[in-house]
Amino acid sequence: MSSKYNFIEHIEKGYVTKGEYITMGAAMYEGETVTDAYVKIPLKTLNRHGLIAGATGTGKTKTLQVLAENLSDKGIPVLLMDLKGDLSGLAQPSPGHPKIDERHAKIGFPFEAKNFPIEVLSLSDQDGVRLRATVSEFGPVLLSRILDLSETQSGIVAVIFKYCDDNKMPLLDLKDFKKVLQYATNEGKKEFQEAYGRISTASTGAILRKIIELEQQGADLFFGETSFEVDDLTRIDENGRGYINIIRLTDIQDRPKLFSTFMLSLLAEIYETFPEQGDSGRPELVLFIDEAHLIFKQASRALLDQIESIVKLIRSKGIGLYFVTQNPTDIPEAVLGQLGLKIQHALRAFTAKDRKAIKLTAENYPDSEYYDTTEVLTSLGIGEALISALDEKGRPTPLAATMLRAPMSRMDVLTPKELRQVIDNSRLIGKYNEEIDRESAYEMLNEKIKKAEALEEEERAERVKEEKKYARSSSRKSTRQNPIIKVLTSATFIRSIFGILKKVIK
Repeated sequence: MSSKYNFIEHIEKGYVTKGEYITMGAAMYEGETVTDAYVKIPLKTLNRHGLIAGATGTGKTKTLQVLAENLSDKGIPVLLMDLKGDLSGLAQPSPGHPKIDERHAKIGFPFEAKNFPIEVLSLSDQDGVRLRATVSEFGPVLLSRILDLSETQSGIVAVIFKYCDDNKMPLLDLKDFKKVLQYATNEGKKEFQEAYGRISTASTGAILRKIIELEQQGADLFFGETSFEVDDLTRIDENGRGYINIIRLTDIQDRPKLFSTFMLSLLAEIYETFPEQGDSGRPELVLFIDEAHLIFKQASRALLDQIESIVKLIRSKGIGLYFVTQNPTDIPEAVLGQLGLKIQHALRAFTAKDRKAIKLTAENYPDSEYYDTTEVLTSLGIGEALISALDEKGRPTPLAATMLRAPMSRMDVLTPKELRQVIDNSRLIGKYNEEIDRESAYEMLNEKIKKAEALEEEERAERVKEEKKYARSSSRKSTRQNPIIKVLTSATFIRSIFGILKKVIK
């Protein structure tokens, strides 16, 4: 039996699945596509997280698109982080192309053009369903980690939250938090010291500077009401297909702090909200994080620990996380070790550093008697990738160089008119896009300070009034004459004295 037949048997045996699955494409042997040697990913393992990596222009986004389409078709909702703005085309069917037909003929897999139900979301002023969260929902621990605060500063943040809880003051946005922080060391200094201990002005100043830094990246648009409910990410359309939720992030690429803040709050909310899934055989929601290195860029150790914890725990809720980036080395090792599916597109070896990175990348994949992994990594074409997944028993599948199927939807963005139509048809716009600024800590403290100042002014006016009254009283006492002196100095008395003197003289 030839080596090719051994290879086919090797692939077919490794990727056999009894349950539902997604067909990614056909395996390649010595550079040629092997028709019908399909590479299948079991739905059961898609909550084990994954990685899509490769150099710019090698097809990462199209692979993401293929996965999102097939998940939607299986009734599994998807959340996509679209930092480059090129995923909205999922709402329109592919126009087709001779190269697509040629690719699918090689794969031995029929091509079908389809559109998919999408929801356009936004963190900023861009059109789409607004994503917001309140400061209270973040909680003191997560907020402190995002701000990269010291232990002492984190303690102050905890006190601020406790004070607001005790006094029924909602912390909705950063304006609220800053107001309480300033109040703690100014007008409310005595109140805080009596109830919670002394708070250092140096520490509150440092926290305030960190908040301002976050605000400068646009976080003031994110914090507030109406808070987004993560259950709305799991909607199914009338045809039983999962919604593909696309978050437009093109205007925050250069604001990693805001991106990290949003991602952590979202993952934390999903973890808190979703019930334990158990072994259901399919994920509840799959998230794709494009340009994933932005999450880890400038992240503190505490922040990385939080991400690692969530990645480890969230799969029990039926949530799959997929990181899309240029190189696996962009992802911390602790996170990389948790990823069950790895789809590696071509890497380019232009420098000694690149060659070293390729060797490290090759070590992340199972050994194969059919591939020199390091060599294959630099020779893959566009739309081709090395795939290593998990089978239904959680075992790594054989490494397979794969010619990937083409996306069924448009591989381009929507026109402004098409995008407007999608947004206008959204059922979530009315729920989340009305800005609400109800009374919260900022207004309540301002009112409290105003009343305190009014009372102080009233007391001051009363003191002034009493002082004036006392002054007038003292003045009257000092000018009041003794009755005897009054008689002696009166004009009648003086005239009488002079009259007596005149008589005596005479």
